[in-house]
Amino acid sequence: MNTYLEKAKVLIEALPYIQRFNRKIIVVKYGGSAMVDEELKRSVIQDVTLLKLVGFKPIIVHGGGKEISRWVSKVGMEPKFINGLRVTDKETMEIAEMVLGKVGKSLVQLVEGLGVKAVSLSGKDGGLLKVEKKYSKGEDIGFVGEITDVDPQILYDLLEKDFLPIVCPVGLDKDFNTYNINADDAACAIARAVNAEKLAFLTDIEGVRRDPEDPKSLISELHVKEARELIANGNIGGGMLPKLNNCIDAIENGVSRVHILDGRIAHCLLLEIFTNKGIGTAILGEGEENYYDGK
Repeated sequence: MNTYLEKAKVLIEALPYIQRFNRKIIVVKYGGSAMVDEELKRSVIQDVTLLKLVGFKPIIVHGGGKEISRWVSKVGMEPKFINGLRVTDKETMEIAEMVLGKVGKSLVQLVEGLGVKAVSLSGKDGGLLKVEKKYSKGEDIGFVGEITDVDPQILYDLLEKDFLPIVCPVGLDKDFNTYNINADDAACAIARAVNAEKLAFLTDIEGVRRDPEDPKSLISELHVKEARELIANGNIGGGMLPKLNNCIDAIENGVSRVHILDGRIAHCLLLEIFTNKGIGTAILGEGEENYYDGK
C-alpha cells in the first residue's frame, strides 16, 4: 500500500506544474549522450511524449555531431576543425544533412510508437531558419551558418494540428545555399521566436556549478544577473560558456525559464519540470519568482 501511496504523492506533486504550463510551448534541445545511448534516447522520448499528452506543446531541436563524425569517417573523409569548430565543406554538408534527416526520422518513429503524431523537418522547410555564413575568428569554416531570422509559422501550424515538431538545425541563406547550424543556437532562436515558456538543454553535465571542479556546487536556480556574474568572475568555462550565454540571450528575449539538465539521467526532463526540487539548473529572468519550493 505504501508503494501506491508514494506513486499518488508523485502525481499530486506534479499537478501544479501541469496546471501552470498547460498549453504552453516548451523547446527541448536534444543532444549529448542521450542521443547515443538507446535506453536514454527512449527515456527522453517518453518524457517529451508525456509532456505532450498532459497538455504541453513540446518542440524538439536535435543535433547529430557524433553521428555525423561517424559517417564522415565511414566514407573515408578526414574531419577538419578550426578553433574547435568542424569545417563543413560541400561533401560534409551533404553527409550532415543526410545524417540529421535520418536522426529526425528515427525520433519520429519512437514518438509515433508511443501514440503521438510527430513530424520531422529541417530549418529549410517553410523558411523556418534563415542564415548567413559564419566565420570563426575571421577564418572560413565552410557551410556553417549563423541564424539571421526565424519564421515559426510552420511550427505553429504543426502544433495547432496536434503534431510534435522535431527540427534539425539546417537552414538556407539568401541565395538558398544549405548551411549547418549549431543545435544550441537553433534551439535558442526557435524558443525566442515562438515565445516558449521553457527551453531545456540536455547535456552531459548535471548543470551549472559555482565551482567547475566541484560537483557538489551545483546551482539549482540562477537569475540572469547571477549568471552574468559567474561568467565575469571566470567561474564558467569550456562548453558551458556558450551554452550559458545562449540561456541568458533566450531569457532576455522572452523565454520565461531555461533549464540545463544532465541528459545521462533517465527521465531528467520529468524530474526537473514536475518535482518540487529539480535535478539540473533552472535559469530565471530578473523579477521571476523562484521555481522550486523551499528556495
